[in-house]
Amino acid sequence: MTPAADQSWTTRRLLAWMTQAFEQRDLDAPRRMAEALVAHVLGTERLKLYMDPDRPASPLERQTLRDLVRRALDHEPVQYLIGEESFFGLMFHVDPRVLIPRPSTQTIVDEVLRHSRKTPGFGGHRESDAGAGVLIADVCTGSGCVGITLAKHLPAARVVATDVSDDALAVARTNAARHQVDDRVEFARGDLLEPLDGHPATRGAGSVDYLCANPPYIPDDEWADVEPNVKDHEPELALRGGADGLDLARLLVQDGPLRLRAGGLLLVEVAASRADATRELAERHPDLSSARIVKDSDGLPRTLVAERAGRRSD
Repeated sequence: MTPAADQSWTTRRLLAWMTQAFEQRDLDAPRRMAEALVAHVLGTERLKLYMDPDRPASPLERQTLRDLVRRALDHEPVQYLIGEESFFGLMFHVDPRVLIPRPSTQTIVDEVLRHSRKTPGFGGHRESDAGAGVLIADVCTGSGCVGITLAKHLPAARVVATDVSDDALAVARTNAARHQVDDRVEFARGDLLEPLDGHPATRGAGSVDYLCANPPYIPDDEWADVEPNVKDHEPELALRGGADGLDLARLLVQDGPLRLRAGGLLLVEVAASRADATRELAERHPDLSSARIVKDSDGLPRTLVAERAGRRSD
């Protein structure tokens, strides 16, 4: 039976049917996927689905859901189907031009906010002037989730966000406007660190307080095991990091410290399997200190955090 075959399909029955279909296909978080799709089609919030579980779906709603379920069963990410995803409590527009924001990347935001709030000279301590005088570079910005989230939580900070993809930057600009930070988040196109050298705010050595990056990092030897909803639908340009997964991370560790002021942080997301190798690269760099790997929300070693060595001037 399909939803279109019965006029009595209610929210409750739709959720049960969709959840079972997703479970049979062994998709991740089947109930959450079902809730997201139904809420999207009904134009409501997920939690409100349970306030009126016996609401009958209209013929158009059933047809729309049937089409979305077919695409989801073909491993198309639900985030692309509904056009958004949550990151650090904010909703971001996403589509196949950009990676889908993931909880693991929130580690970068956590580390920057923690450092800014406790370190003299890296932003004001009142909520209204948090991030005062702070300049953040968000490299490989994609949807803009890292830079935009930091701009929201550090309302006096400035962000320069870069990406090699014009399409990705278009999405990021949409999200900056959505969250009303487009007056403090600037965008520049180019390969990795190159756009920073051409931007007035980040051109000089030691101009950046936080250099954040979620670059492509899936190693070639792990590509075959990537789930089809990722491999077949998300942009490959933003996923693959070369033979050992460190093609871009290696360059960030090598050349990134020059852009940082003393005491500033370099934060790079990497494959869990390459975390130790990335930390060793940072430990060998003469301008970096206190290199460490921070685990993500799943307990996996995920983010390199290293401090620019030298004497800080507050």
